[in-house]
Amino acid sequence: MGGGSAVVRVLRDRTAGRCLAGVVVSGFGTSALWLTAGIWVKSLTGSNSLAALTVFAMWAPVLAGPALGALADRMDRKVLLVRGNLVTAFLLVPLVLVDSGRTAWLLFAVLVLHGASGVVLDAAESALVAGTVPASLLADFNGLRMTANEGMKLVAPLAGAGLYVRFGGPSVALLAAVTCALAALVFARLPVRRSPATADLPPAGSRRDELAAGLRRIRASAVLRPLVTAGAATMLLAGVNGAVTFAYVDEVLGRAPAYAGVLYAVQGAGSVAVGLLAGPLLRRLPERLFAAGGIAVFALGVGARTVSPDTVALAASAAIGFGLPCVLVAAMTAVQRETPDAVLGRTAATAGSLMTAPNAVTLALGAGLVAVVDVRVLTAAAGVAGVLAAVVLAAGARRRRDATASPRA
Repeated sequence: MGGGSAVVRVLRDRTAGRCLAGVVVSGFGTSALWLTAGIWVKSLTGSNSLAALTVFAMWAPVLAGPALGALADRMDRKVLLVRGNLVTAFLLVPLVLVDSGRTAWLLFAVLVLHGASGVVLDAAESALVAGTVPASLLADFNGLRMTANEGMKLVAPLAGAGLYVRFGGPSVALLAAVTCALAALVFARLPVRRSPATADLPPAGSRRDELAAGLRRIRASAVLRPLVTAGAATMLLAGVNGAVTFAYVDEVLGRAPAYAGVLYAVQGAGSVAVGLLAGPLLRRLPERLFAAGGIAVFALGVGARTVSPDTVALAASAAIGFGLPCVLVAAMTAVQRETPDAVLGRTAATAGSLMTAPNAVTLALGAGLVAVVDVRVLTAAAGVAGVLAAVVLAAGARRRRDATASPRA
């Protein structure tokens, strides 16, 4: 009952509810484009490696997360959400010109800019919500946000693939542009009068010191450091999994590239389920154990991609979708709870960068590896590594619990 009532309170909160609505609207177009970009490039060039690089292009800007996240501490966060979505909408329009392998470079350029916009907007939203939603409801909000965002994978990839087959890639780009514009309208109606942290910033130091503020907070925190480290390890393995997706569909399952849309939809269903459960579970389990359990489920799903039956493929996708978000929800909730508002934007972006930069790197490396290494070897190795990461995180949680309890003995 407590979990259900908490979810109701989150949904009734005007700021939280409209933030979720903005996530749903923009997430629909982004999810459709994210999948279709790979199919688009694969169809134009015939290359699995270039198809995998489309995902890398969207993730690459997380490497500049601390610098981009600092914007959320310098500007009015509501204004940033509105203007950022409008700029993204305009950036997507030139994709109507992509019609051959020779113009595929334009798609990669726009995806990089789209990814950079996403880093800024995520930091602004995280900081704005942390300052307006009660701390006791942050885990529920982040779980619902995950449900809203990942839930788009239930319909957006299939809708994007359908649009692509019927009208071509430019139609999906225009859909994404329209959803960004609509998200800007939703965020413009947020009931927040003043949301910048600028007035509370400490005296300005060097540019490098300001950008390192988030990293210092994470390194100094016994709560944040292990969660962010575990998130980074998990996302590194997720990069391998993402890079081999099209090769897995082609070489292991023997399916057409569009079948990846089905797998992403099933993965989205798993993420929807865990998003609804995240808040209640985090009130009952230590954050590290919740995260470790999720990593283990994710790892088993990746490892299962060594075999070809469709039933196993679908179950593996559901497990990947269910397990992967756990460590991310736990870590970002802890960041929002443990970080002062004045540096929350850059700390959230830094945590996001530390956790997702390995994903971007391994997406790039994996795009090359799939050309020379059997996809089954890559998925098996990633699965084993994920199980080991889960064991290490759970063991650390036990040691901390024992150390906390021993003085009372």
